[in-house]
Amino acid sequence: MHTGVFHDLDLTAQGRRLARLSVPFSIDRSPYFQAKIPVVRLRNGEGPRILLMAGNHGDEYEGEILLARLARELTPERMRGEVTIIPFANAPAVMAARRRSPLDEGNLNRAFPGDPLGTPTARIAHFLEHELFPVHDVVFDLHSGGTSMEHLHCALIERQGPPERFAEAMRLMRATGLPYGFVAENGAAAPTSMAAAARAGAIGLSGEFGGGGTVTTDSMQATACAIDNVLIELGVIDAPLLSRKPLVRKEMTVLALESHAQAIYAVRRGWFEPAVALGDRVEAGDLAGWYHDFERLDLPEEELRFARSGIVLSRRLHCDSQAGDCLVQAARPLREDEMT
Repeated sequence: MHTGVFHDLDLTAQGRRLARLSVPFSIDRSPYFQAKIPVVRLRNGEGPRILLMAGNHGDEYEGEILLARLARELTPERMRGEVTIIPFANAPAVMAARRRSPLDEGNLNRAFPGDPLGTPTARIAHFLEHELFPVHDVVFDLHSGGTSMEHLHCALIERQGPPERFAEAMRLMRATGLPYGFVAENGAAAPTSMAAAARAGAIGLSGEFGGGGTVTTDSMQATACAIDNVLIELGVIDAPLLSRKPLVRKEMTVLALESHAQAIYAVRRGWFEPAVALGDRVEAGDLAGWYHDFERLDLPEEELRFARSGIVLSRRLHCDSQAGDCLVQAARPLREDEMT
C-alpha cells in the first residue's frame, strides 16, 4: 500500500535500529524537501508489542524529552518483546514549537485516519493508523496542555472497542500509578490517536502531564513514572528506566467530561484571572474566576461560575483571551459501575 510516507523501518529484525519516516513535501526553500521523523525500533524475541509516541502536538515536551531519553537508554538486552519509540510524531510541529504543523497547519490528533495522498499531517496519520498501529498491542501517546493550557496530571483512555478491550485499557490506565484517570467518549470514528489505535485493533492509552510550553520536576517525574509503570505492567522491562525517584502507585480517581457545560468559554475578548487551581473540587455555582475588560475600565470584572460540580481538570494559562477560548474545565468523577 502506498501511504505517502517512505521509511527504512524493519519491523521483523531483532535488536535495535534507528530509522526515519520521510514525508515528501515541496517548500519554497527546498523543492524536494522531506520531513524526517526519527523512529527507534527494539526487539528481543516474542512478547508484548508497544508503540510509544510523543510530539503529536509539537509544544508538549514531557513525552518528547522522556521518549528521546528512553530511545537512548533502552537496549534489547534489558527488555522483552517489541518496542517502537517515536519521540516527535509530528516533527515539523515539534521543531517549530507549535501545536500544529507549519507545513500545513495540521493538528495530528485531529487528522486520523488520514489520507495517503493528503497533506503531510494527513499522511503521517494514515501511516500510523494503517501501518504501525496494527502491528502493536498497545499505543501509548503522551500529551500535555501545550503552550496555552495547564492540565491535571492524568492518564487517558477512550471508551472504544469491545468490553474486554476497554477493561484492559482501564487496567493499563490504573497501572500508570497516576492519581487521576480520564475516560473520553469520542466515538469509534473520532480523529484521535486513541480511536485510531482501537480501529487498528490495539489498546489506546494516553496522558496529560503538564503544560505551559515547559516542563517541571513534577511533570517530568509523573511522566517518567507512568512510562516505567506501563512497561513493567506489560512485562517489557523488570525495573524502572526513567524514574529518578521510587515509583509510587496512587489510588486513581477516574474522571469524565460529558458536556460543554463542564467548561467555561470566553464569549468576548478579556483577561482571565482564575480563582481555582488544578485538582480543586468545585460545586455548581462556585466561583471559577474573574474576566476583566482592559478596554472598559468603568466596568467591574465579571464573575465566572461553574455550571457543574467536579474536579478542576485544566485551565487556560494565557491571561489575554478571545471569544471561543476554553478558560477552565471541571470533570465529573465516575462511579465504579460506570467504568465497565
